[in-house]
Amino acid sequence: MPETVLIVDDDPVQRRLLEAMVQRFGYQAMTAEGGDAAMAMLGGEQRIDCVVLDLVMPDLDGLGVMARMREAGLDIPVIVQTAHGGIDNVVSAMRAGATDFVVKPASPERLQVSLRNALATKALAGELQRLKRRQEGTLTITDIITRAESMRPVLRAAEKAAASTIPVLIEGESGVGKELIARAIHGSGERRAKPFVAVNCGAMPENLVESILFGHEKGAFTGATEKHTGKFVEAGRGTLFLDEVGELPLAAQVKLLRALQEGEVEPVGGRRSAKVDVRIISATNRNLIADVKAGRFREDLFYRLHVFPISVPPLRQRIEDVPKLARHFLTRIAAEEGKRVHSIDVDALKLLCSFHWPGNVRQLENAIFRAVVLADGEQISAHEFPQIAMQIGADAVGQPMIDLSPAIVATWPEVRNTTSQVVALTVPTLCLTDAAGQARPLDDIEREVIRFAIAHYHGRMSEVARRLKIGRSTLYRKLEGLGLDIREPESQTENATT
Repeated sequence: MPETVLIVDDDPVQRRLLEAMVQRFGYQAMTAEGGDAAMAMLGGEQRIDCVVLDLVMPDLDGLGVMARMREAGLDIPVIVQTAHGGIDNVVSAMRAGATDFVVKPASPERLQVSLRNALATKALAGELQRLKRRQEGTLTITDIITRAESMRPVLRAAEKAAASTIPVLIEGESGVGKELIARAIHGSGERRAKPFVAVNCGAMPENLVESILFGHEKGAFTGATEKHTGKFVEAGRGTLFLDEVGELPLAAQVKLLRALQEGEVEPVGGRRSAKVDVRIISATNRNLIADVKAGRFREDLFYRLHVFPISVPPLRQRIEDVPKLARHFLTRIAAEEGKRVHSIDVDALKLLCSFHWPGNVRQLENAIFRAVVLADGEQISAHEFPQIAMQIGADAVGQPMIDLSPAIVATWPEVRNTTSQVVALTVPTLCLTDAAGQARPLDDIEREVIRFAIAHYHGRMSEVARRLKIGRSTLYRKLEGLGLDIREPESQTENATT
């Protein structure tokens, strides 16, 4: 879903002009005819990412709107515009909290740059605050990036869990963000000022699980040269997050159950138990009920952990979150890598929304990381996702293919999902086998490649020859030899431009 820009102006002609420009830039536009109407919209449920605000209006003027926004705690970038471009107006607007200033009538280029900079600055500031809260353990449920309906029950359940110390079990596929949910529950609860300790149960060596969780005394075993307190004690009065809890060996499960029942742990080699006060949040990508039936997981421990289950849907079931998450990762990674990449174009977003994401949010993050590194300009295009495009093509046809181009071009058919408003595109691919499963003749493959190139470059034969790395005369000979008719609309386009 694109960012939403609220246009506030008492002049209906100016509102329509700005609305058309904003929509042409790729944003969603909303309009208000005055300051009071704007404040009503800003206080509503519709998320607004930026405001283009007229300074001079009959009811509540621009400075008054910004003052009320400050009082309401609305941290939304504001671009003010007025027909009076004096220095006093500029100073007053900037002091009131405006992000930028444009003079009527604003040119499309100037307004586009202002919007892009304002949204990028807001996104980067939000990312910095989110990272700071994550490091401090104060990440909240409102920091979870989602707009999907399927995530609303998850957020409501997380809010209820945060208000209690009830044991929580977060279920979901690998990479869906289970640890993020756990951190948000901790950061929204009474224990947010205390430690949040995360333990990956699947990454611990089997012979060291008890030592890592419960601690050990000096000399308890070979290599124990000093005393270790253990994760339970480290998380004292805070939250202990047991990630992939289904990977714990049975021996450790027994001691974990006792720790949960008695509220105390016994270090390896210790003579007395230590009282602990921790809130337990666990997570798993396995079917623990099946593991219980198979004897791989203790039934009594399962019921101790499975008191308040929260199931996080995979990314393919909340595909409307992909654009927002992609922009979130882009902002952070571009800043970390020091690259001036500020946006993702429409074709690239369509490509990302058409993929099924078996690795979920973690895979999306890695795909954006790679795209940022590959990008040469200020915008990421579909060309930066060749692996995603190739996988979509292979999944769509289900037979051996080779990707012709990572670009998603308008000459290829589109399939629209009218229920979710997500666009999935068929990726340009070349089948290497025929209907009988036999290898296709080279002439057929060459004919298909040339047809695609002519359509892809809109009949510009010089460009087709250059991209295919053959001479133009050779291209025409191949067209004649393969029986291809070059008198097509695409070739006429070239003749019209030469």
